[in-house]
Amino acid sequence: MKKNSTNQNQGPKPEFIFQKKNYLFMFIGLACMALGFILMSGGGSDDPTVFNPEIYNFRRIRLAPTLVLLGLGIEIYAILLNPHKKK
Repeated sequence: MKKNSTNQNQGPKPEFIFQKKNYLFMFIGLACMALGFILMSGGGSDDPTVFNPEIYNFRRIRLAPTLVLLGLGIEIYAILLNPHKKK
C-alpha cells in the first residue's frame, strides 16, 4: 500500500513557546549575571587573622550586584517578550 505524502493525518505542527530572539536575550541576561557573580568573588585573605579591606571596594559592593540585578531584569524581559507581535 502506498503512503500518502501530504501528512493529512497529523495535527498542527508543534510550536515552541520562545523564539530565537527570546533565547538571545536569555543568554545575554545569563552572561550578565555570571559576570556579576565572578566580579563578586575573591577578596579574601589567606590568613584568617589578617583583615583585607579589598572586600569593600567598588567592584564587589556596587558593580557586581548591579550586574546581577541587570541580568535578572534582562531575563524577565526575555520571558515576557512576544516575538510574534506585529508593529
